[in-house]
Amino acid sequence: MAPQGASRCQDFEEQGFLLLKGFVSKDECEKMKTRMKDLVEAWDPQSEAPAPFTTDSQQQVQMQGKSDYFLDSADRIHFFIEKTAADKDGKLKDTQKKFQSLNKVGHGLHVLDPVFRDYSQSRKIAELVEELGWKDPVLPQSMYIFKQPAVGGEVTSHQDSSFLYTTPRPTCLGLWLALDKSTTENGCLWARPGSHKEPVRRVFVRNPEHFENGNANATQLVFETLDEKDPAWQWEGKMPEGCEPPSHGLREKGFSPLECEAGDLVVIHGQVDHLSLANTSDKPRETFQLHLVEGPAEGISWSPRNWLQYPPDKTFPSLKKKRKALDDCQTVVCFQYLAESNIISADNTPRFETSVHPAEDKLYGTVQTYCNAC
Repeated sequence: MAPQGASRCQDFEEQGFLLLKGFVSKDECEKMKTRMKDLVEAWDPQSEAPAPFTTDSQQQVQMQGKSDYFLDSADRIHFFIEKTAADKDGKLKDTQKKFQSLNKVGHGLHVLDPVFRDYSQSRKIAELVEELGWKDPVLPQSMYIFKQPAVGGEVTSHQDSSFLYTTPRPTCLGLWLALDKSTTENGCLWARPGSHKEPVRRVFVRNPEHFENGNANATQLVFETLDEKDPAWQWEGKMPEGCEPPSHGLREKGFSPLECEAGDLVVIHGQVDHLSLANTSDKPRETFQLHLVEGPAEGISWSPRNWLQYPPDKTFPSLKKKRKALDDCQTVVCFQYLAESNIISADNTPRFETSVHPAEDKLYGTVQTYCNAC
């Protein structure tokens, strides 16, 4: 488990990532998995074209770059299938089962769904992010990744800031929550320590030829190169040579596997080079992933060219505002509850002569539980 406080921040600054053991309980993990099963059960794949999803650079431009369904997913809950599960029209094959066909669900779970929103905008998320130095964090994106047994595809080498770009400096932070045990057998994360000190090598942006010049035949999204001189450019958007198990090629290039238990959280700096191998095992490897960036109060702007854009009348959820609301709620509710319970008087002074009282302890615990749930 990563150390607390200053030591944890130092590790993050040096490595670019943290592995936090037991960040959430097993029950919380099961709650998210159960909720996702309910969402999939209610999903009708024949009523829409659930775009196939891949992270291979060339196929990514072809699949996501031509998909309105992908572009429109920013503040919605959309379902993306494995490329092998799609027919020639991009719809789910009749022979495929819904749940086993899914690559991911995104990108507005943290906004629209109460179970995922409660976790995403919780006090412990806000406190962790503040500890690591983010001052005005906002949440643009969330994803539920399936990495299905036997068919869950690889995720090629990338930096999250390539897809969630801010100016005048990149500020992306990823929070990767393991909902199942994640190992080298079922496709755990691999990250390259210290790579967060490298520049952002490319960005995935809206194509001006399509959006500004009106060329309907041009793809909607393209990769633009920012720095191809970095040595890591040779495997950017690809799988490094020698990645196949036992993955000697990955280790030679500085990558380390990050194996997790369910409930563990991997915190990933937006410039860290990371990837995952295919899940060739018979075991699931589901995760819920959040991405945040610094907000406008810190002088940071969300790039208008990013693929992900909210409608003009909507803003990304603010963790800072959410935490203040929780603090205000707790203060008001606690005092009201304690007053009604005859623990404190109308002027908020304790009715007990001593500072510790069995009834007081019990009631404070009850209030804390209530406030954490609101």
